Amino acid sequence: MIGLAHRTPEGAYTALDPVIEREPPRQLRVMSYNIQSGLETRRYHHYVTRGWQHFWPSSSREGNLDRMGHMLHQYDLVGLQEVDAGSFRTGYVNQVEYLARRGTFPYWYYQTNRNLGRLAQHSNGLLTRYRPASIDEHALPGRVPGRGALHLRFGGAGEALNVIIVHLALSRRARATQLAYLADLINEHRHVIVMGDFNCHSRSPEFTTLVDRTELLEPVHDLHTFPSWKPQRNIDHILLSSSLEVGHVRVLDYPLSDHLPITMDISLPEGIELVG
Repeated sequence: MIGLAHRTPEGAYTALDPVIEREPPRQLRVMSYNIQSGLETRRYHHYVTRGWQHFWPSSSREGNLDRMGHMLHQYDLVGLQEVDAGSFRTGYVNQVEYLARRGTFPYWYYQTNRNLGRLAQHSNGLLTRYRPASIDEHALPGRVPGRGALHLRFGGAGEALNVIIVHLALSRRARATQLAYLADLINEHRHVIVMGDFNCHSRSPEFTTLVDRTELLEPVHDLHTFPSWKPQRNIDHILLSSSLEVGHVRVLDYPLSDHLPITMDISLPEGIELVG
């Protein structure tokens, strides 16, 4: 494995008593969402006028997270970016756990990629209704540290479902290096879902290179997620290996962050058994 840190199933925190499925699901409802640490942004000037909320607690954060949690309840597996794992600016609330409880997800996990101590805990997060068999954390390459990928395996070793949650760099050069790293990781596995904030559109050269170097299906183009109040850029993506089947895919009109969430219904092949 390429993973820099490995966690056993016991490393996945349990928020609620899990519900055991009688039959393995043949379809998953999946979402990727950059939540901007729970801040609601409706205009570009809010980055300035509300910029203090990135560093200081705000009473509006909790209500916005409640609205997010209500929406997330409909999904089986959610990948989160720009989530805070508990610091001064969030009132020391771990937002992954908070959303897991609001959305009634039995399992949650976070990967802190930029640890600013009590000031901020910049993280990726996972909410899932099924228990991961293993979890690996990857520090993505780049001149500026702080970008990561969270790799989860569900089911047995032979027919495992691998889910990779990412948040890539703003620099094209750094993204190209990070996507090359991800291509090597993806090529180690047969059934793969890759999702997150790629910070590049689906027709960009670096994105095209990722698809060409792997067995990933061609992405669904022109699903614009940013900015949430007037979407013009498709920088949030859900990608599948050719062994999986794309169902309904759409961007939800829930402008609770500066990104909109992207969702996909995914049909699973026979042999993959998720554990409740």
